Amino acid sequence: MDIGDQVGDFELLDQAGAPRRLSTLLANGPVVLFFYPAASSAVCTKEACHFRDLGAEFAEVGAQPVGISPDAVGKQERFAAEHSFGFPLLSDTDGTVAKEFGVWRRLVPIHTKRATFVIGQDSRVLAVVRSELGAERHADDALRALKDRGSRPVSG
Repeated sequence: MDIGDQVGDFELLDQAGAPRRLSTLLANGPVVLFFYPAASSAVCTKEACHFRDLGAEFAEVGAQPVGISPDAVGKQERFAAEHSFGFPLLSDTDGTVAKEFGVWRRLVPIHTKRATFVIGQDSRVLAVVRSELGAERHADDALRALKDRGSRPVSG
């Protein structure tokens, strides 16, 4: 998945076990879909907390973060409760969505690469952020892309 690509609709369970469909999320504005390898790990916690801390800024540009990892619903629920996330965390236990986005690793214990996709309301990718260790970079670059979206797509 890269800038300009059309994202197919999908449905996954959130941290409360409720089904969430991408098209429904996009009805409210752009979605910043960030893939993370493991709930509660140090780098993933730093990344998700940075998205949480920038929540008001994302709301100002009409966008919402949505986290996604291969963790089960229960682990996502504990992660969200512990850190008071105000956005959905989706459970992609079999990697179906991660595979569609090209961030699934087959042969290593950490199955999902850290990557963020800014998706416009037309379901097209506006920006991509790829950095395994730059946890805070994902939210910062996604927010910058949303603020600059009138000028040009961003890839990092």
